[in-house]
Amino acid sequence: MTGLLVVTAVPAEAEAIRAGLAASTAPAPPDGTVPPDVTVLPVGVGPAVAGAATARLLALAEAAGRPYRAVVSAGIAGGFAGRVAVGGTVLADRSVAADLGAESPAGFIPVEDLGMPLELLGGGRTVLADPALLARLRAALPGATVGTVLTVSTVTGTAASTAALAERHPEAVAEAMEGYGVGVAAAQAGVPFAELRTVSNPIGPRDRSAWRMREAFAALTAAAAALH
Repeated sequence: MTGLLVVTAVPAEAEAIRAGLAASTAPAPPDGTVPPDVTVLPVGVGPAVAGAATARLLALAEAAGRPYRAVVSAGIAGGFAGRVAVGGTVLADRSVAADLGAESPAGFIPVEDLGMPLELLGGGRTVLADPALLARLRAALPGATVGTVLTVSTVTGTAASTAALAERHPEAVAEAMEGYGVGVAAAQAGVPFAELRTVSNPIGPRDRSAWRMREAFAALTAAAAALH
């Protein structure tokens, strides 16, 4: 069995994780390489491309007789104000496709409530984190906030949509764009899954001046040690 697969959306997130993994290895390798039992790869932005790319990586590893033992979706995210601080670290107990459903005059209707046969929903909008993997990450990151991480295809950018999302998901702490897709790929392959995020900005009206990318990437590098 191969080691851990860590997938990110973009190369900068992968580089931040590799830096943390290299620093956590004793003795630290002079070339900054990650431990041989961890693979870190950027797979693209959004649930569709991230899910498809992760599924391909898992299938290739299984076909080669070296299946991965677990998959972690990692990167930066927006955080709900009052639930997690900018620069904070988040561990998902579940990854939820927040915008998978239908609009109606009465509000958002989750896909589970649309009357489709359950077998067409592939487990619905929620992928649970593997309990053992989550417990290990929680032990290694005792300061992390644990809660639901939402997966969206369109980043939330208005006060009204933020309020509606927070009301629908009172247990949610952050939103990102890949976790649910990666989680579905892992579930289909029978591989344990978890999601780790660090917060770069509060969810709300789009304000680039409020983004703290450097702090979020630094937190991601620091959290990467928990993955080894």
